[in-house]
Amino acid sequence: MSARSDRRWAELARELEFTRLPEPRRQAEGWRTGPTGLTALLAVLVLLKGRDSLADLPEAARATATGLLLTAFALLTVGSFLAVRAAHGAPEHEILLGGQALRLWTEQEVARVTRALAWASLTYVVGVALVVGALVVAWTTTQDAATRPVVVRTHTAVICGQLGVADRRQVKITSETGFELTVPWTDVVTVKPATSCP
Repeated sequence: MSARSDRRWAELARELEFTRLPEPRRQAEGWRTGPTGLTALLAVLVLLKGRDSLADLPEAARATATGLLLTAFALLTVGSFLAVRAAHGAPEHEILLGGQALRLWTEQEVARVTRALAWASLTYVVGVALVVGALVVAWTTTQDAATRPVVVRTHTAVICGQLGVADRRQVKITSETGFELTVPWTDVVTVKPATSCP
């Protein structure tokens, strides 16, 4: 390498000291907007493919999915605040006029931005993973209405099984053992969906 090339590299290295803060701030801006788009994509996916509510889930699955979604919401919110903090900084009350004070503040701010950006990226990744986990729980534990058992209460008995043909006069219920029972509507008190038959 020539002396001229070495001088140019040395000048670039000196200039880099003064541009250390804008680069991590630009990265933080990307982390702030990128996961926001990903979160919006997940919201659209839930609207198009997801269940209307968590009410169709069994109790344990409902509690798990709700816990995952609440934790994901908290993590994504914290990640957004950290990314905003990294991209725009915290409000400062003092104006630094001295060169050494400005240099020290810049070094500390670069460290704070880098730390905030690392935590923001971690919270985003974990938050999105938890949303996906909640969706998997919801999709794998919700029974279709056609296969969900029902509990039919009559004046004399409680019957649990798959709902069969129902017309104006009677309802047919197939038990888990395959036994088919026909009950007249005049004897039926209630018909309710069940998660499983006892």
